[in-house]
Amino acid sequence: MPVTYVLDPDAGFIHTRCTGQVSFDEVVRHFQELERDDSLPERLDVLLDLEETQTLPASSQLQAVAGEVERLKSSVSWGAVAIVASRDALYGMSRMFQVFLEGQFEISHVFRERGAAEEWLESVRKGQGR
Repeated sequence: MPVTYVLDPDAGFIHTRCTGQVSFDEVVRHFQELERDDSLPERLDVLLDLEETQTLPASSQLQAVAGEVERLKSSVSWGAVAIVASRDALYGMSRMFQVFLEGQFEISHVFRERGAAEEWLESVRKGQGR
């Protein structure tokens, strides 16, 4: 599966990983699956790990994914999102995605290393990084 997630509903946290060749349709299916997940909490912080993603999305696809995030706001309140993208091109596209997500999440940041993303997200979740 190119898009997988581990949801901790008690903590209000999801770790989503995209690996290999990821299609836009697979990303949309991820959001549909998430919407049907009975354990989806009211509020959710996200670690989006793109380190092993081999594809590069088009900006129109990123806008459409931001639309999916907005659509799910009727089911979940989005907190913080940390996006991990180590490849230069994907990092740049992730920064563009961050702009498209403005207003959807309370706070967002793009990182090149997962450790830094996890550290930042933890500090935000503890109220120290907002």
